[in-house]
Amino acid sequence: MSNSIAVDIQDVSKTYRGSGKQAEKHALKGISLEIPKGSVFALLGPNGAGKSTLINIMAGLVIKSSGSVSIHGYDIENDMRAARRSIGIVPQELNLDPFFTPRELLDLQAGLYGVPKADRNTEEILKAIGLADKADAYARSLSGGMRRRLLVGKAMVHSPPVLVLDEPTAGVDVQLRHQLWEYVVGLNKLGTTVLLTTHYLEEAETLCDTIAIINHGRLIACEDKKTMMNKLDHKEMVISLLHPLDEIPENLAALGADKMDPTTLTFRYPPSTTSGASIVSAVSEAGLEMRDVTTHEAELEDVFVSLTQNDTGTNA
Repeated sequence: MSNSIAVDIQDVSKTYRGSGKQAEKHALKGISLEIPKGSVFALLGPNGAGKSTLINIMAGLVIKSSGSVSIHGYDIENDMRAARRSIGIVPQELNLDPFFTPRELLDLQAGLYGVPKADRNTEEILKAIGLADKADAYARSLSGGMRRRLLVGKAMVHSPPVLVLDEPTAGVDVQLRHQLWEYVVGLNKLGTTVLLTTHYLEEAETLCDTIAIINHGRLIACEDKKTMMNKLDHKEMVISLLHPLDEIPENLAALGADKMDPTTLTFRYPPSTTSGASIVSAVSEAGLEMRDVTTHEAELEDVFVSLTQNDTGTNA
């Protein structure tokens, strides 16, 4: 394993045995991933794709059927304790003791990881996750969003070099989501490797530098963000006209113009072969006066939908 790799996952498979009339389930089918140190890495996929199974294997909660996993150079089986000290995981499930306060829960978690009292950053974490004013309230009195933020805090208490966030902002309001991500970005700048799963694809697009997509238990894409975003050679331009148009001029029809209404033209084109400037020039050459021009480029959501819809899993 290279010193530049934070998480090394090689040919990992997981098969759940069937019972009764239920057939066995192949949750993961030979997944291989190398997550660079210091990166913000997105692991995306539809519900049931295998993301949580893979994360639970990394956490030691699920036993893999085959393959190998190393966290910061430590094999999760041969160096189990060191591997678990090297990772902090925020699960999807809200698994908090309702009779403890946030401060008590963070202190208890830090103690379980052997963090000396003098080295604990409980107050800093409470402030970062927006729970400083609820530090001494029972966990059972917290809202769902607050409980999720507290899970994030628990994963941070031992300052792990690898932080795994499994849907961390589900149910968290926009303001506190931004506050949470500001803290996570700060940790990343200090060297923490972040692995994120999320259904908020705009989060992954904004925060992550590398993106992997799994579907039907298989890895179907893993690339840096820019390369993946260029997979869809598609762009849309909407031009508002000053005057109504009866028919689309021939030169614009050749460019694939579509009339949404008498004063609006839409162009859908591959930016690799057609420039927006050439379309604007063609509209001017047709004698049309433009009121406004807007463009829409492919987003991560478009790429995600395209890749997962075209992947049936039948060749797994």
